[in-house]
Amino acid sequence: MKNTQPIGIFDSGVGGISVMSHIQSLLPNESLAYVADSLFAPYGLKSKDVILERSKTAIDYLIKKQSSKLIVVACNTATAAAIQELRHIYEIPIIGMEPAIKPATKATICKKVGILATNGTLESAKFSALLETYSGEIDFHTQPCPGLVELIEQGKINDLSINILIQKYLDPLIEKKVDTIVLGCTHYIFIRKLIKNQMGANVRIIDTGLAVAKQVKSELEKFSLTNKTNEKYYSIFTNSQNLKMEEIIRSMTTNLDFNYSYHSNWN
Repeated sequence: MKNTQPIGIFDSGVGGISVMSHIQSLLPNESLAYVADSLFAPYGLKSKDVILERSKTAIDYLIKKQSSKLIVVACNTATAAAIQELRHIYEIPIIGMEPAIKPATKATICKKVGILATNGTLESAKFSALLETYSGEIDFHTQPCPGLVELIEQGKINDLSINILIQKYLDPLIEKKVDTIVLGCTHYIFIRKLIKNQMGANVRIIDTGLAVAKQVKSELEKFSLTNKTNEKYYSIFTNSQNLKMEEIIRSMTTNLDFNYSYHSNWN
């Protein structure tokens, strides 16, 4: 395995691009290959078996076609449903997502934390175990958010429809007077400002993108896979049938500090 081979990243759709951005910022010498399984998004209501098969399809592509040296499962739902099985199947390092419960317990002042996530994440045994670990003095209020991923995938970040849906999901958390919100889905990073506007300036909003990037850096160093050359590239692949998907992704990556090639022929 060559150090110049890319880090492979995949998500059910475009959400994991936020994780890709953190990785590029922390590890600017690394090549990145990103796969968006948009044709099968969202994963949140799919069975564990289906999520495992889709995850294997994405990883197989990243390893066999893109020669990835390390895999990032940039999807909370896929991590919760399949990360253990995936690590048994593949020999290369695989890093997953984990809702930022621990940082939230340190950030909250009133000891009330709201968690926004998909049904798949909230109903998983992995998430339940994580929540139980940090329960005690902290009151956690979970809120499933069906429909948000679909709207974000369609690029409807500024539409009235998404504002109405966000308000519906935030109202119970406002009523509970939480002072910290955990974004338990990578897609939700793209509506962070909308959530902040509705929750108020004093509410802390936490995601795990930077923590994952730091873990990637640690794993590369551990296995001596760090790229020390200037040879690098960035690619984004999607299987979406939406003819506007390239435009949607471009709109979501306007703040990224790198140029990438776009490909719509992944399967």
